[in-house]
Parts: sequence; structure tokens; C-alpha cells
Amino acid sequence: MIRHIVMIRLPGDLQPQEKTTALRRLKSAIEGLEGKIPSLKAMEVGLNVSTRPSAFDLVLISLFEDPAGLDAYRVHPAHAAVLEMMKLMNGEAVVVDYDC
Repeated sequence: MIRHIVMIRLPGDLQPQEKTTALRRLKSAIEGLEGKIPSLKAMEVGLNVSTRPSAFDLVLISLFEDPAGLDAYRVHPAHAAVLEMMKLMNGEAVVVDYDC
């Protein structure tokens, strides 16, 4: 199994209400991928509750059978649409993929 972890941080210059709204939209869009991408076996999306400056705003943990499944997810049109949304928000992301 392959675990795919993504942490996202939105720009720090957003007003708190703007940031909250954007994060809820992004979380909803990511959760909407479930059932649309066959190779996506499971996912969890969480919003940060930490107030530390180094904290990221959102985390995605997803599970795939194998590297080929993760590759299929990466190029799927539904995933591409979520990536485009994040780019428009000027989000920063870090990723870790590992065999579990």
C-alpha cells in the first residue's frame, strides 16, 4: 500500500474569514474526490487547529494499492481540478509518499 500525505498552507496575508472560507472550500473539493477516482482507496482531510506559525492549514492523507494507483490519481481530471483550485489560492504544499 502507498500512503500519500499532502500538507497545504494558504498565504499568510489572507484575512481570517477569507482563509477559513477558502480552506472549507478546498477541503470540500478534496473530499469530493472520493468515489470519483477508482485507485483512491481511502482518504482523510483535516483542518489545522494549531496556532503555531510553522503549522500548515490542511492535511490530506490518502491510500493507494500501489505506485501505479497513485500515478493514476495524480493525472485524473477530478484531481487536476482540485490542484487548479489550490493554485488559484496561491497555496503552498509539501508531499510525502511512502510504502506502508
